[in-house]
Amino acid sequence: MQRRDPREAAKARIGDVARAAGVSTATVSRALTFPDRVLEETRERVFAAVRQLGYTPNVAARQLRAGSSRTVLVVVGKRRNPPFFSEVLRGIDVALGQAGYSVLMGNLDIHDDNTEKHLVDLVFGGFIDGALVLSNAIPSFNGRSIIDSGMPIVAICAEADGPNIPAVLVDDEVCCRAQTRYLIEMGHRHLAYIAGPKGNFNELERYPGFLAELAAAGLGPDDFVRFEGNYDFASGVAAGEAFLKLERRPTGVVSCSDEMAIAFMKTIRRAGVRVPEDVSIVGFDGIEIGDYVEPTLTTIRQPRFELGSTGAEILLGMIKGETAPPRVTVLKGELDKRDSAGPVKV
Repeated sequence: MQRRDPREAAKARIGDVARAAGVSTATVSRALTFPDRVLEETRERVFAAVRQLGYTPNVAARQLRAGSSRTVLVVVGKRRNPPFFSEVLRGIDVALGQAGYSVLMGNLDIHDDNTEKHLVDLVFGGFIDGALVLSNAIPSFNGRSIIDSGMPIVAICAEADGPNIPAVLVDDEVCCRAQTRYLIEMGHRHLAYIAGPKGNFNELERYPGFLAELAAAGLGPDDFVRFEGNYDFASGVAAGEAFLKLERRPTGVVSCSDEMAIAFMKTIRRAGVRVPEDVSIVGFDGIEIGDYVEPTLTTIRQPRFELGSTGAEILLGMIKGETAPPRVTVLKGELDKRDSAGPVKV
């Protein structure tokens, strides 16, 4: 097969494709943009002509004519948790990709004063159709927020600070109660709690769940110790070191993230503390590494892929002007009982 000169391909126009396929330019445009709306036989003729001529659609021009960029901004916050969010992002990418949308990533963890300005300018410039914000990450610059644009926005994993922004969440309080209840049911009466960042949306839900479950079991402030954390490995190490210095050590540990639980577990095991014989540990997230540590981590498995895909589907509905989405969509977490938690040693 003779290869076409790239210079010839660059000259191909939509009219050339239409003539080669024996259809109108409108049909060519429809076949390339909404192929399911064109008869299969016609669609195949158009695609064959595109391949033959080496035609490349002018996507930017098509978007301007349609009044849509078919691009969604996904914003990740400064307190990101890569092992957790990777699967959320995959859910977003799959759902948007199937609908023909592209993803533009905005990472607020980059220490660059121009990052938020750039994202805000893109939104107000009409280059974005909608936004998915993870962990309450709302880009703003000089008092102007992307919320002010009126563009559809959906929050994932935490509610956003803005009026009527739909959110897709896991019931953090219910899940933390399940963590705590599991340890109490195995006889643990002196617990530790490794917290998330102060003021964090999820932490504000989880800690009350922990306290409520303690109260339901007749336990109070003297029956637990709280270690501050930041959802990362370093926090788990710090909590482990603080635990080792205690005169009276808890026998059960509720951690608000798997990263902290894994680092905590490694720190105390290196000091000779056995898991779960001496201390039982329950994490929160269900990241893959928890399946490969020793012992395997008992955890709350969040439906991470579904968090992302559900948020994306709600946003697509808003972009298309469909029925108003629910204010909050709550997905269920699941307690996965593995090897890091067991009955208290009598």
